[in-house]
Amino acid sequence: MPLTLYPAIDLKEGRCVRLRRGEMGQATIYADDPAAQAQRFMEVGCHWLHVVDLDGAFAGKSVNTVAVRAILAAVSIPIQLGGGIRDLAAIEAWLDAGIARVILGSAAAKNPTLVRDACRAHPGRIAIGIDARDGHVATEGWAETSAMTARDLARRLEDAGAAALIYTDIARDGMLQGLNIEQTLELARSVVTPVIASGGVAGMADIDALLPYADTLDGVIVGRALYDGRLALGAALARLAQPATR
Repeated sequence: MPLTLYPAIDLKEGRCVRLRRGEMGQATIYADDPAAQAQRFMEVGCHWLHVVDLDGAFAGKSVNTVAVRAILAAVSIPIQLGGGIRDLAAIEAWLDAGIARVILGSAAAKNPTLVRDACRAHPGRIAIGIDARDGHVATEGWAETSAMTARDLARRLEDAGAAALIYTDIARDGMLQGLNIEQTLELARSVVTPVIASGGVAGMADIDALLPYADTLDGVIVGRALYDGRLALGAALARLAQPATR
């Protein structure tokens, strides 16, 4: 199967921004109308959207609700949403609102029972976000780093039945330094749950580097490279649609 490209829409105070290494003080504003941005991504040919409520990740509850609902109203492609979703009621509220897949990050590290309950109640609609700093899991909007490794967390939750694992190397996120393919592949090969790569895509070279691993990875999340014009979305989608070669 071809790799899926997930364009990222990160929300801060209702606007579309990109951070550097998760630092809220390092936010670059790219669009005042996230719904219009989502619609542009869809029109170019994207089949999924990756949306994160950054304010919610720090607050521990959804904050950019109006913006997310506007995105839902603007597009007909599925959306995966993360950021501040920490209990079953919040998960179900977003799924009922039309979100295709909820991402559990901090909750996955701190409340594995919630992940298992959510996956059981909503099969195929829960993803686990594993954000790592120097290989260790970071939580609470990346403000805290635990002693647990990303691989340990992935294997601990392997039996939960999540639709996907989203692996982000925080040191590379928003830095345009290239994906940490080695660690991403190491994680993907240690579990059977599909893995989505995230953090650091700088241009077409990163897309090309992923092509040989279409049978190992599920997809890739791209943010700043799209907004800065370093990666042409249409060209990237066409490249990913090509048959994988080694």
